[in-house]
Amino acid sequence: MSSVPTIEVRGAIRLGQFLKLSGLVEDGAEARELIQCGDVCVNGEVETRRGHALEDGELVELHTATGTYAARVSVVD
Repeated sequence: MSSVPTIEVRGAIRLGQFLKLSGLVEDGAEARELIQCGDVCVNGEVETRRGHALEDGELVELHTATGTYAARVSVVD
């Protein structure tokens, strides 16, 4: 994980939505499964709530068998 992309969002965004927007998952079903299995971390802490509201600057990491993928939240007005 050499460079972490920053994904701009307008206003509030939930974890499941962010995973889709950032391209870390293909669809909501995949996001739900990975979150429920404990494969997603926000700022280094496992997050199991798909509806968790993300804040500006938070780091979202997805841990899979093929590696760790991440994106950072950037809230713009």
